[in-house]
Amino acid sequence: MLNSKQRATLRAMAATEDTIMQIGKGGVGAALVKTVSDALEARELIKLRVLENSGMTAREAAELLAAQTGAEVVAVIGGKCVLYRESGTKKRIEL
Repeated sequence: MLNSKQRATLRAMAATEDTIMQIGKGGVGAALVKTVSDALEARELIKLRVLENSGMTAREAAELLAAQTGAEVVAVIGGKCVLYRESGTKKRIEL
């Protein structure tokens, strides 16, 4: 569980990151969960964009992905969300 200071640090780091994935009309399926999990293992901090045609809000998508990948929701702003999960092999972010 992240405390507010850690969350603020991660939010600041995510501000300069590019959005690496989009959630579209296909929603959150098994393939997307696997891809997000792999990206979290490699990067630890990822930014996603939820398109309007996905049928879900960015908050709903972030919480669903976080639950399925063991990640934490760092921030949800508009249609974008930021997820964090500590990597087991490639730890890059020190909190």
